[in-house]
Amino acid sequence: MRVTDPTTKAPRPTEAELDILRVLWDKGTCTVREVHDRLHSDGSVGYTTVLKLMQIMHGKGLVVRDDTQRAHVYRATVSRQRTQKRFLSEMVTRLFNGSPSQLVLHALGETPRASKAELKQIRELLDRIDGGEKS
Repeated sequence: MRVTDPTTKAPRPTEAELDILRVLWDKGTCTVREVHDRLHSDGSVGYTTVLKLMQIMHGKGLVVRDDTQRAHVYRATVSRQRTQKRFLSEMVTRLFNGSPSQLVLHALGETPRASKAELKQIRELLDRIDGGEKS
């Protein structure tokens, strides 16, 4: 099993690679067949395409592969949280001139509107950030 150095920044995943990572994040470990069946059970994308993508992801260090069994089992090496943080940071920098508040204002001002439960979570987070509520 190939292990990546956690101090090395993994390459930015493509949209297709993100789809595969979402499956691995949800399930933990999967064979190519399991990923293919979960994403493309309608036959829109072939098994060999998913296999090739996962081999490329392995080469990039986005996944590790346990090849001790007949069916190779893959696991994500990058966490969902780290990946979300990376994409969010890039978006704030590129689209909102580095201003997180502009991102939040834009997101909350657009439809679909945030639910009451989501707004409550946002208020609680703002209170914690502002020091208004100790957690």
